[in-house]
Amino acid sequence: MEGLLNLSGSLPLGYHRWWARRIAHLMHGILHYRQDVVMANLARSFPEMSYEDLKANAKRFYLHFANTLTEMIWFGACKGEKGRKRLHDSHIVEITNPEELNRLYGGARQLMILQSHTGNWELIGGITNYSYGAPLDIRPDAFAVTYMKIQSPLWNRLMADNRTAPVQDQGFEGYVENYNILRFALSHKDQKFGYSFITDQYPYVRGHRYPKVEFMHQDTLTMTAPASLACKLEMAVAYLRFECREEGGYRMTFVPICENAKGQDPEIIMKQYYSLLEQDLNAQPWNYLWTHKRWKKESDL
Repeated sequence: MEGLLNLSGSLPLGYHRWWARRIAHLMHGILHYRQDVVMANLARSFPEMSYEDLKANAKRFYLHFANTLTEMIWFGACKGEKGRKRLHDSHIVEITNPEELNRLYGGARQLMILQSHTGNWELIGGITNYSYGAPLDIRPDAFAVTYMKIQSPLWNRLMADNRTAPVQDQGFEGYVENYNILRFALSHKDQKFGYSFITDQYPYVRGHRYPKVEFMHQDTLTMTAPASLACKLEMAVAYLRFECREEGGYRMTFVPICENAKGQDPEIIMKQYYSLLEQDLNAQPWNYLWTHKRWKKESDL
């Protein structure tokens, strides 16, 4: 399996996007993969949208989703110096304001980046290769991304290898399971460090009271752990706007939420995060992981 993924990943990016179009047709037009979930999520999130527009955005979502899958395979082959050059030269992701990221990172003890399932969230591990203006001050050995463990040990290892491909030989040790992030952060609290959290999931810890925010016209349970960690360790907090480019690929823009979270209310930080995310989804309704069940009954916790 690993050899097959590496072989496939070494093929040109255009090859993977060709396959993405076929996979999107298979998932949407033939298998109807989670189509009821996608349509229900879109209809509740965009109540003003006509049925035809909902169908059009659902179809475009499946192409976007397929692109994230095939691009992840391509990304997994971007290892070592040669792979990083391949990644950089592809312009698959471009950071629009690297100087703002450097300002936030330089002005606080540490930096917390709150992101969601927009753009291609699987490519965050290559962040140090996406600046075509000011070079980023964040180094691979001072950056961490969190993940949720997969039950299959094989897929857990393969996903880890793919998500961290460009930085594996650069001292990167920041691929941290979500349940271990507090211990990891406290052990690095005296170092200059940047963290990336995907924070739009439905809460997965039972027996805990989660605050609600209004998001996409729906009451939404939100996890405050990343914001609480930022407050505890006096981090700057930024929202990652991850847009799709019409010509293919993505733009990252870093939007400051606060310069220093010390003394801030984590719930307020998360409300700002969801407000920014809602703006982005209104601009690009297909650019989200609509197959996941973000809104469930509170009794399901």
